[in-house]
Amino acid sequence: MSQHNAPCYICPLCGTSLSLNSSAKTYSCQNNHHFDQAKEGYLNLLLVQHKRSGEPGDSKAMMQARREFLEAGYYEPLAQALTMMISAYQPEQLLDLGCGEGYYSRNIGANSTHKIQLHGLDIAKFAIAAAAKKQPNARFVVASSSRLPYVDQYFDFLLKVFAPSNHQELLRVLKPSGFLLSVTPGPRHLWQLKEFIYADAQEHALDSPVPPGFDLIDTQRISYKITPSSQHTLALLQMTPFAWRASESAQLALKNTPELNIETDFILTLAIKTPIFL
Repeated sequence: MSQHNAPCYICPLCGTSLSLNSSAKTYSCQNNHHFDQAKEGYLNLLLVQHKRSGEPGDSKAMMQARREFLEAGYYEPLAQALTMMISAYQPEQLLDLGCGEGYYSRNIGANSTHKIQLHGLDIAKFAIAAAAKKQPNARFVVASSSRLPYVDQYFDFLLKVFAPSNHQELLRVLKPSGFLLSVTPGPRHLWQLKEFIYADAQEHALDSPVPPGFDLIDTQRISYKITPSSQHTLALLQMTPFAWRASESAQLALKNTPELNIETDFILTLAIKTPIFL
């Protein structure tokens, strides 16, 4: 059986592999636990007892703000750089952790130099539903990055853009000699935006250490300026962790600033699974 047809999911209840009944669009395991495929094509494997709220992850408003900003093309240079780095290693199975609406997955799918089976995972059901609608040939799952619902050593490549993760889970689902590509904020990332929020804005660290169990291969830094509209600036704010710290006066000041030149600063870190973990 080829890997494209082999089971890739595990049951979040008992940990055994899930098989698809294509006629019923239902996944089930040997212990008769069932999970229905949504009409959009995604699979929800986030158990109620693992949720911290009724609808974990980004809200619909946050999702719409991120969609509006990303589809305006402000982060396209980052998406292109990721696609180039990934294409150089020609992976067969790639997982986008914390994929949101699948912006980077769609870019990879459209511009990769070879065929990749793309997978995306996010805790926000609204985002995964939107991603599945836009990219039906990819495989999207609602699940937590701390409990990845995949069989051992399934992926050749993991992508993590500003997303949390559990390094033991990354090692478990990654093949021998598999790769991890992480994007973290550079020292000056969104500096002008941060100045509206914090009286004593601090730079991020330049170093982005790789998780335990991985060896560093390459690091790239991508920096450029964007001048979003006031509407897109507010949308960008909603994508950031410091949105929760933004006072009404700060948001109003941003809204009334017609043009704000904002620095973007991304650190791309490529690592390989350490031989001891093969």
